[in-house]
Amino acid sequence: MDEFRIDSHKLIFHPATVARWLGGGEVYPIYVEISPSGACNHRCTFCALDFMEYKPRFLDTAILKERLTEMGRLGVKSVMYGGEGEPFLHKEIGDIIVHTKRSGIDVAITTNGALLTPGLSEKILGSVSWIKVSLNAGTREAYAKVHRTKEEDFDRVVANLTEAVRIRKETGSGCTLGAQAVLIPENADTMESLAETAKKIGLRYVVIKPYSQHHKSHTHEYSSVDYSAFSYLREKLARFNDDTFSVIFRERTMQKIKRTKRGYERCQALPFWAYIDSLGNVWGCSAYLGDESFRYGNICEETFEQIWLGDRRRENLKMVASDLDPEGCRMNCRMDEVNLYLWELTHPSAHVNFI
Repeated sequence: MDEFRIDSHKLIFHPATVARWLGGGEVYPIYVEISPSGACNHRCTFCALDFMEYKPRFLDTAILKERLTEMGRLGVKSVMYGGEGEPFLHKEIGDIIVHTKRSGIDVAITTNGALLTPGLSEKILGSVSWIKVSLNAGTREAYAKVHRTKEEDFDRVVANLTEAVRIRKETGSGCTLGAQAVLIPENADTMESLAETAKKIGLRYVVIKPYSQHHKSHTHEYSSVDYSAFSYLREKLARFNDDTFSVIFRERTMQKIKRTKRGYERCQALPFWAYIDSLGNVWGCSAYLGDESFRYGNICEETFEQIWLGDRRRENLKMVASDLDPEGCRMNCRMDEVNLYLWELTHPSAHVNFI
């Protein structure tokens, strides 16, 4: 039921870029995650980026638009607005999203949905490929405890999503609207209610995924959650699946948490993605935010091309290729499946020519 390959990867659909990289050529990132806002209106109990401290800082709109135009010209394929804060707290996020799409870049958004007003939906849905709302419980009470906000926010998010579905239908937008929940003990018994609500709203899917400990996070409460205790949910949630709605229960990712080896000895995924924080810093990996060796530069000071082709990035890639042991990285990082693919591609087994 995972038609969007959420529990897998999509680098296989970019063979020309991978071939250029394999041949030693320079490639620009296919995907860039951008944090337009450092602030957040919720304080989720499991927040991986709590160490960023939710500072009220926002990317400069004019500079970001200029860089987005450049990034589209350089070949960046997609931008996901999310990051260390709530993207819709940026006062000009609507204009930024529309400009991103006009620059030839596909747009996605991860948000808590509390600020996804009908007016904003009307403005952006025609420019967005997908919106995934973090809806981390199926009841008002559990939602308020997990998001550490008031119960009324649950009603507001449901109402905003209901309106977004209506607007998408009325305008003929191709935007896929979905939700996601990090499965933790506090919300496990509400997952069926969440699936029921998401389906009633008219969402395309709801993703149920495991918690992944960030090494710099202040939160460690969920670092040893035993997901085998929740495997029963897969069958219970499967009853909601049909041609228009899917529950994507990321059991495969849950199982990988207990693996003893990652399956690759080096991270090779960094050339294919980047992270830009709310100060404009360009990072090679979001698991190493704050580590200067992974900071390539700043879009407020240089062009994206200068940053991507610069010495700081070149030195970082050398270090990652020779010294970084992935066993010390964040488990189930965003590029984990990409790395498994690239490792197999660069370290093929015998008899691969017998296709």
